[in-house]
Amino acid sequence: MPELPEIEILRRELEKDVTGRKIKSVDVAALKPIRRYKTKKLFTALLEGKKITGLERRGPYLVFKLEGGDALVCDLGSAGQLVRLKTARGAAPKSTQVTVTFTQGGLLRLVDPKGDAELFVHPLGELSATPEFAELGMDPLESSVSWLDFWRLIHQKAAKLKPLLMDRSMLVGIGPVYSDEILFAAGLRWDRDSARLTEQEVRRFYRSIVETMHDAVKYHQSAAAQSARTSGDPFDEEHSDHLKVYERDGQSCRRCRRDIVKARIGNRMTYYCDACQV
Repeated sequence: MPELPEIEILRRELEKDVTGRKIKSVDVAALKPIRRYKTKKLFTALLEGKKITGLERRGPYLVFKLEGGDALVCDLGSAGQLVRLKTARGAAPKSTQVTVTFTQGGLLRLVDPKGDAELFVHPLGELSATPEFAELGMDPLESSVSWLDFWRLIHQKAAKLKPLLMDRSMLVGIGPVYSDEILFAAGLRWDRDSARLTEQEVRRFYRSIVETMHDAVKYHQSAAAQSARTSGDPFDEEHSDHLKVYERDGQSCRRCRRDIVKARIGNRMTYYCDACQV
């Protein structure tokens, strides 16, 4: 699942490549990724002939700014990828949902094997009022929220720490991978109650959120520089060796040398060190 650091790196990779390019054509395989539109033509007509003037990230969403004041919003869902190609050589993957071809050559594909990614066009100046953006919580890569304000927020929420980290209305772009990594860095168990954390624990928790996400961006930025691949799927063997606990069950904790534990919590797996996290 692409999480905030990977989406930010994807934005940086794509921004310099697609900014200034004019959209020649848009091919849509099915209505599912553009489910807000009754027909494919209603969607493609909003994009064809338009120039991309910039690319920004708002929480977990990629926002392609278009000439004329509109924006193409991309939600990668749980497994979506944006793949930039210089040519259309070779067959497209079966899970290719949308293909954007540029007048200057090259194309951009939305590849989504699970089918829950979404694209839609909306006036750029009105995005903040849409439900998707209005309900977003703190962005760990951009927010200037103080730790005291953060303490008030999590005390009011009174939730278990892992579900709290994955709650978009509280924090954006944190999924099963970095929630485990943040809790390990903070030395806190996944099932601690946010309302019962001490001041010292809240400070450590807040610092771990910010530092873990920024460190992940630095890591993936370095990894991206060594790879020609542009996608939203970073958690393969090539890019996962910076993780401390996620999917390392049975391996030694890098802090205390005890084995990392895997536990099923609801419908998700959680990875943690039973000795280091209290």
